[in-house]
Amino acid sequence: MRVLIFGATGMLGKALMRRCSGDEVIGLGSAQADIRVPEQVGSAVHQAEPDWIVLASAYTDVDGCEINPTLAAAVNTQGAVNVTQAAAEAGARLLFVSTDYVFDGTKTTAYEADDPRQPINVYGKSKAEAEEKLLGILPDGCIVRTSWLFGPGGKCFPDTMLKLAATRPEIDVVNDQRGCPTYTFDLADAIIKLCRSGACGIIHCTNSGECTWYEFAAEILRHAGSQTQVRPTTSERFVRPAERPKYSVLSPASLTAHGISMRSWQETLPEYLQQRAIWKSSSSAKS
Repeated sequence: MRVLIFGATGMLGKALMRRCSGDEVIGLGSAQADIRVPEQVGSAVHQAEPDWIVLASAYTDVDGCEINPTLAAAVNTQGAVNVTQAAAEAGARLLFVSTDYVFDGTKTTAYEADDPRQPINVYGKSKAEAEEKLLGILPDGCIVRTSWLFGPGGKCFPDTMLKLAATRPEIDVVNDQRGCPTYTFDLADAIIKLCRSGACGIIHCTNSGECTWYEFAAEILRHAGSQTQVRPTTSERFVRPAERPKYSVLSPASLTAHGISMRSWQETLPEYLQQRAIWKSSSSAKS
């Protein structure tokens, strides 16, 4: 299987590049192919001649998207369309990485893959529109929705908490938003399996279990052996440009239907901490 990855220099892209074994993998960052430019995308796909394209490139700064909706639409929506059209022309299969933020968070039970999209922020809207346009061009395309992504080699919630804990005795973290943390290496493994099985349609893909950001932070610092105290607070105390869904837990049913299960998010933390330390050591050695 020959796989072309757009967004290979991002946090998930790095994990995909590391976890793809036994396959021919071509990874491109935005410096090699800007997905906003159809000609660059078409040229990259033509040269790679892939069986599968994994689109992991996105503008994921949720507050940044709210402030700059034009950029969000250009990257997350039109960029996805450009890649989808190139895949269709090349006869390649496509897997698009999407988000729990396509939902409004008003449910109290896990979101299923066929629940209606109702985004409440610009980021979610840009990804929801990309999903709709993608399936209009490639009806057999695969959309993998994930949530609360974290991993080594990139900006993520655990990294932020650990940096804050290094300088503060107490940290306030919101306790009224609930979702599913997802470790990049585990998501990468699932994506590879989905490609190999020829998956199509919308699939929800997260580590098992759910929590609030406060509960997530407390578990991270517990595993790290930190003495910093985590205190629960509310979203109203942390006003941000983009509104977040209060509840965006994704049901694993669509993933289970493909014979794939993922370990609990708590189980991933020791590995994350180890890989983060290796990544930091490697980065320090290079600089």
